[in-house]
Amino acid sequence: MNIFRDIANSFRDLVGGRADSSQKALKEARLACLDELRREAAALGADAVIAVDLDYNQLSTSGSGGGILFVAASGTAVKLAPL
Repeated sequence: MNIFRDIANSFRDLVGGRADSSQKALKEARLACLDELRREAAALGADAVIAVDLDYNQLSTSGSGGGILFVAASGTAVKLAPL
């Protein structure tokens, strides 16, 4: 996330409200993780991924709450039996 988004989010923390730019960035990160999970499962020959878990974490670079935000996805790749 860039510095302008961080500044805007800090301001929103003070006055309340939702940070649309942060939500958009989180959505994009979540979709990228899920796409990568699908690609990895397909490379293994799986038909689906079950029990998907999304984890959101922030690595703070200073005491101000700013830093690097990341999303991780994990799940179990499964091969479906033919009917």
